[in-house]
Amino acid sequence: MRATARPLHTHGMPFHAPRWCLAALLCLTASGCGNKPAPAPEAFSREFSGQKAFEHVELELSRKYIEEQLRAVGWTERQTFTDPTPHGPIEFTNLIARPADARPEDARAVVCTHYDTKYFAPPLRFVGANDGGSGTGALIEFARVLGRDKAFARRFELVFFDGEEAIVNFVVDSAPYDGLYGSRHYAHALSEGGRARQFKMGVLWDMMGDRDLDITMPSDSPPKLAAGIFAAADALGTRSHFGYFKNGEILDDHHYLNRVGIPTLDLIDFDFAAWHTPGDTLDKVSAESLQTVGQATLYFFCGADEQLR
Repeated sequence: MRATARPLHTHGMPFHAPRWCLAALLCLTASGCGNKPAPAPEAFSREFSGQKAFEHVELELSRKYIEEQLRAVGWTERQTFTDPTPHGPIEFTNLIARPADARPEDARAVVCTHYDTKYFAPPLRFVGANDGGSGTGALIEFARVLGRDKAFARRFELVFFDGEEAIVNFVVDSAPYDGLYGSRHYAHALSEGGRARQFKMGVLWDMMGDRDLDITMPSDSPPKLAAGIFAAADALGTRSHFGYFKNGEILDDHHYLNRVGIPTLDLIDFDFAAWHTPGDTLDKVSAESLQTVGQATLYFFCGADEQLR
């Protein structure tokens, strides 16, 4: 992503391809819209374990690892496509997760992250424990918790984007494109297939594991969603960790979801000194931070039950 010129921030700047993205996660270890009400927010949100999310971040993993974890709770599907890049055509793969008994049209909310990491030419070794790994580990844990309430789970579509990072220079709204490959393809497919209008909201997780957690939501965040997250954090006693990015907008995977009419909130800690450096290692990631963001998000969605029906 990246901060824009307004300034526009891109957290996921230079992107890496599927092979490289596997290395970032590699740094880590580790259902319809029925009438049944959502789970009680406080009890359900506290099911989210930061420690379990951290374990997913600790493992060296790849798409196969993510898919294995998702299949264990009954969800998974691949969305593979090829896009032109500054390095020629590259194949990307988004991972989309829904409960096994859910229909695509059941989903009302998207929760997403990116699982690729920035590519640096050898000998520089980039791990991407926070930038790529934290959201991935947390979203696997999110799937586990949702699986405890099958009716509620069917209201969600979980997406692990490939190609968030730019290969050379981050350019997303004018050709040639570079960056946000996965979210652009996914959003376009939703729009072309007529599915975008079924979604009421979305939440993107990115760089959410910083030990010194300070979620810096973009200044143009959908107001109602931001207010809902603030209220959830208040209820859980973690409000001090959530605020707005003070230096402009942030260009991230939420960009294209908002463009196709899905109000989407970017929960990101852009104040991360190790961003896109070899210092983005596992010791920078905190299970407590993962839990803070995961629980607030679950609490928020439980409170938004009526909107998700």
